[in-house]
Amino acid sequence: MGTNFNEDRREAPLEPWAAQFRHALSMRGRPESKLKWYLVWARRFVAYLSDKSLHLATLEDVQGFLSTLSSSSGTGAWQVEQAADALTILLGSIFGQAWARSIRIPDPPPPSDVPLPKGDGPIERLRYAIRCRRYSVRTEESYVIWVSRFLAFCRNGGVDQDSDSVRAFLERLVLADRMSASTQAQALNALVFHFKHVVGSPFGELGDFQRSRRPRKLPVVLNREEVRRLLEAIETVYRLPVALLYGGGLRLMEALRLRVKDIDLDRRQISVRDGKGQKDRVTVLPERWRERLAAHLVEVRKVHARDLELGYAGTTFWPALERKYPGAPREWAWQYVFPASRLCVDPATGQARRHHLHETSLQRAVRYAARKADIAKPVGCHTLRHCFATHLLESGADIRTVQELLGHSDVSTTMIYAHVLNRPGLAVRSPEDG
Repeated sequence: MGTNFNEDRREAPLEPWAAQFRHALSMRGRPESKLKWYLVWARRFVAYLSDKSLHLATLEDVQGFLSTLSSSSGTGAWQVEQAADALTILLGSIFGQAWARSIRIPDPPPPSDVPLPKGDGPIERLRYAIRCRRYSVRTEESYVIWVSRFLAFCRNGGVDQDSDSVRAFLERLVLADRMSASTQAQALNALVFHFKHVVGSPFGELGDFQRSRRPRKLPVVLNREEVRRLLEAIETVYRLPVALLYGGGLRLMEALRLRVKDIDLDRRQISVRDGKGQKDRVTVLPERWRERLAAHLVEVRKVHARDLELGYAGTTFWPALERKYPGAPREWAWQYVFPASRLCVDPATGQARRHHLHETSLQRAVRYAARKADIAKPVGCHTLRHCFATHLLESGADIRTVQELLGHSDVSTTMIYAHVLNRPGLAVRSPEDG
């Protein structure tokens, strides 16, 4: 018979330092719901030390423990960060170890299927840390640009890499270069990552510094007639993906990365996988385009069959998932709904694969169609997502429903569309209308 773990489970006896540890965590603003997990990491570290007392622990002990966690396939990066935070507070505040402030989170083991940069300069180490965490290529290039500019700023000004130089660099972006708030925030995120994972010590509090003001701008929204004219003016090959941007409220890359398995024609649903913020959601498939999408998939399947006859390696795929399911890239369910017209060569493997339609082609098509339809508004692919949300609210849809369909984490983000309705506020009338 199996053991009944629910019956045998007992509370572990409190250690002499546990009460002080809980108090220190609360004083530092750690959530009450997380305190038990901080205690778990502390106890696991005690077990790692074996018979060695906590007050005799060294920085090497901590780094060895964190490296073991980092190399464990069942432990996420956020858990390693939480464990490092727990040991910093435990050893620094409770046991008074000054070196606990220099605890560094180790890089996870490098993935075997991702090319790693050569060299030992700060930019190479930055790329290494980014690729170990499997950040996107766009994030890597963005972080490299900002860290390179920051390093050049420090060299030209003859200053050290510390919180003062970070503050001066961010203020220069606003005062001299007149950067926007989003650009300044992006630079700050890059420097936070650089100091945390490359330098090895966070730069701490920046204090008050000149921040770029984030202007409140209402989204550009087309009326229904303008959307109709836009869809009629767009090239036939791009009409269906653009129609889904509007009909399903999809972001540009969400539409292009759709795979056949994400389309449910019978239930009239589109499943968005790994969207912004690595979140999944379900949105609506417009009835008007359902039959056209079904016919489009028939043609895509013919292309897929020809590719299989030529012996191609399949669609572009996640390396780790392909190791688990080697045949998946060639299966019909995993093919892109909007595939590229030509095969590409995977730089990592040298194999011929079929990627999705490139985003710039769709962006150019939408801009050209807006000019052709004589729409006197700045129109882009994301404009159609704004139209989706606004027109739903105009039709009487609940704000929470719209929030779910858009995939917003906070309803306040969705509320901006309430300000661009045809009858905002309390539906007041102009005094000119009597």
